[in-house]
Amino acid sequence: MEKIRCGWCEKDDLYRKYHDEEWGRPVYDDKTLFEFLILESFQAGLSWYTILSKRENFRKAFDHFDYKKVAAYSDEKIEELMNNSGIIRNRLKILSAVTNAQKFMEVQQEFGSFSKYIWGFIDGKPIDNSPETLSVVPATTEISDLISKELKKRGFKFVGSTVIYAHMQATGMINDHLKNCFTRKI
Repeated sequence: MEKIRCGWCEKDDLYRKYHDEEWGRPVYDDKTLFEFLILESFQAGLSWYTILSKRENFRKAFDHFDYKKVAAYSDEKIEELMNNSGIIRNRLKILSAVTNAQKFMEVQQEFGSFSKYIWGFIDGKPIDNSPETLSVVPATTEISDLISKELKKRGFKFVGSTVIYAHMQATGMINDHLKNCFTRKI
């Protein structure tokens, strides 16, 4: 029997695997939350598929998203990233990854973990929207607006409300799998 999935992921096996195994599953691990924060910030203005297809290159280029290492990147490392054709070579986004790593660690210091901080906006429990169709899935919500505003106040970059909503979906803070998607039965 054919699996029924959310329609956005039917492009190819890479997208289906991401949808089936990661998207919308709650993530509480700081390292993974950081990875998605950086990848989502690089997605701004691009398609998620573009980022997903370069994900392994990003992992290698950004020291497997070790935020302590990323926070300490030198000008030489920035130039190395700017010359890496396997990633998105946008200087502002690369610089924001460094800034965001630094701010990420500040949040960890204040709250004990980034996970505790970010999940605190929704009382630690995923929001299940159970959408009937893709057309009703929003790009932003009041919660993503609030988180975006708070992160910007803390100095984070490339964390607009759309980026944050996508981050919330990716990390399972929000479950936007369609009602008939097979993942709801897992």
